[in-house]
Amino acid sequence: MQKYIGQVVEIIYIDRTGNITQRQIEIHGIRDNLVRATCLKSKAPRAFRTENILACVPVANGRSVVS
Repeated sequence: MQKYIGQVVEIIYIDRTGNITQRQIEIHGIRDNLVRATCLKSKAPRAFRTENILACVPVANGRSVVS
């Protein structure tokens, strides 16, 4: 995840209540197992626990890129 700082990625995330969501985020930093980012859907700052990120792929031109 460290290599994606400053970039937009699409993640699949499970929250503390067990809900699974898919969202695009712009990563600002990673520290103490927390990813600090802006959720592009809600336009709000968020923090995501790294252990709850089930999948992560970079986004280019608004579309997920699988390498």
